[in-house]
Amino acid sequence: MKHLLKVTGASGLLCLLFAISATAQITNAVNFTTTFPFYAGNTKLPAGSYKITPSGMSDTVLLIESSTRSHSAFIEYTPTQAESGHAATDVSFKKYGTTDFLDRIWVGGQTYGMQIEPTKVEQKLAASAKPQAHSVSGNGK
Repeated sequence: MKHLLKVTGASGLLCLLFAISATAQITNAVNFTTTFPFYAGNTKLPAGSYKITPSGMSDTVLLIESSTRSHSAFIEYTPTQAESGHAATDVSFKKYGTTDFLDRIWVGGQTYGMQIEPTKVEQKLAASAKPQAHSVSGNGK
């Protein structure tokens, strides 16, 4: 009987984790424009217009690509949740000194978002300085 309860509990937990991951995905694309260069993972991207789409590689990997397709990166994320639906689609950044790092992606109306995995460089900067958070508006689903 204890074994059955353990298996049932573990199955329920796995189902919950998969449901959260599925909810935190971008279904089509999120488009945004920056006036500043930024890091997406370990890749430095110049200021410009970008599109974020599912990578097709994994449920937790996104592709970010410039509108000219001259710059791109794969980025890992962790699903995150807000207490209420996000009012609008936006892309947020953390700035340390003069260096910006892609931080989160929120899709308007959804309570789930995507927290970008910080790189070792960003973790080192965070240990010695408090970031300045800011965001740019985006559009998409």
